Amino acid sequence: MTPANWQRVRDLFERVLEEQPADLDAWLAREAGDSPDVRDEVRSLVDHHSRAGRFLMEAPAERFASLLDDEPLAAGHVIGPYTIVRELGRGGMGRVYLATDSRLGRSVALKAVAPRLTGDPANRERLRREARAAAGLSHPGICTVYALEEYEGDLFIAAEYVDGQTLRQELLSAPRPAPAEILRTARDVAAALASAHARGIVHRDLKPENVMRTGDGRVKILDFGLARADAPDDDPRAIRVTQAGMMVGTPGYMAPEQLSGERGDARADVFAYGVLIYELACGAHPFASSTALGVAARILHSDATPIDALCPALPAPLAAVVDRCLRKSPAERFGSAAEIATALAENRPSPDRAAVDWWRAHQGIIIALYFLASLFAWMIKEGAGSLAVAVFGVVGVAATIGGILRGHLLFTEQVNARGLVAERRRMERATLLVDAVIAVALVVDSALLSTRRPLEAVLIASLGVGIVLAKLVLERSTSAAAFDR
Repeated sequence: MTPANWQRVRDLFERVLEEQPADLDAWLAREAGDSPDVRDEVRSLVDHHSRAGRFLMEAPAERFASLLDDEPLAAGHVIGPYTIVRELGRGGMGRVYLATDSRLGRSVALKAVAPRLTGDPANRERLRREARAAAGLSHPGICTVYALEEYEGDLFIAAEYVDGQTLRQELLSAPRPAPAEILRTARDVAAALASAHARGIVHRDLKPENVMRTGDGRVKILDFGLARADAPDDDPRAIRVTQAGMMVGTPGYMAPEQLSGERGDARADVFAYGVLIYELACGAHPFASSTALGVAARILHSDATPIDALCPALPAPLAAVVDRCLRKSPAERFGSAAEIATALAENRPSPDRAAVDWWRAHQGIIIALYFLASLFAWMIKEGAGSLAVAVFGVVGVAATIGGILRGHLLFTEQVNARGLVAERRRMERATLLVDAVIAVALVVDSALLSTRRPLEAVLIASLGVGIVLAKLVLERSTSAAAFDR
């Protein structure tokens, strides 16, 4: 078959996946014309992917009916030292519960491993070795595995409980993050994944549901439940929870070689990483289709739209990294997440020092305005009654809190610049509340003063309004110029 015919086969195959014609033979006769080789090849591809699609499009509840039909453990149920609080979720590996560990008085995520994975003694031993390998991972960006417990014939994995929201939840509920935030997330995920790859651990199910952002802005990779510790095929220490040829993971995030039934290595995680960052940046899957079958077909046969075409504001080094991660051939991708981390670190943009100076000046000016507001409130309270005294107390307390918070941001910028993004996010609502309280209090003071000294009353009210506007407009501009690059 000529190259032109192969291109025609590819185009027709993708149209079949999109249009889903009711009568495939009639559709092919109309669209393929007098090219029987093209018709036969397209029909063969459709038949092959229809068989694969039955697996890809099955809901987890259908694939694992025997597991999900089991009654979940009720709150208060005791398993050794663990007391169940509530169910957190479920998946192919089993149910996950929030539980308390009576020995150390801490909360844990307790995964009840599906019986189908533990019935066979060989599988049970592989799970033990897998848990030991995952427990050996020590990185702030990886959820820590505490223990593998066995009770009444069942296996439970106790892991760190991470309080926050997954990147999937962010994608569904939050506005698109700024390019600088995407870059930071990409670096953090790459660093954590690189730590696992350095130990020979491959995740094999990296996706937005398995990356959590904590309340202070850090990211953690969850659920190394499908992880594999790489070793030579004939090495008895090799950890493989599944049998050769068995498809594991989530199809939409599998590399082409995994979808083709081949054994994936760290470069399969690299592909999934590219899909994850692409989706985070653009809000859409790079191989999006109306059906799961279509997604798998596009992963195998189509190239993603370059990320910089959809997100031109994304830093060019990150766009180049993502595009390389999504290449079909494993040999053309990064060899591991460590190479990704190095590529992103080498292209780390330096902050705009002039913009940072403006940001510092802004923080200092606002602290000075807090002091000025307290001084005015103190002057007004003399002879203005109990209400003015109360207003002075409110302004004084709020100004003290605001000054401490902004001073903390200045300190963090100097000694822990990497943590500034998380601290700015954490302080955002608190500083806004402080500024709003001071503004309202100054407006009340201006009302008390308006009949006796109207000019001073207008100036005091203007100070309050100015503090709020500086927070809502000026501070956002200086922060974006200084840090969101």
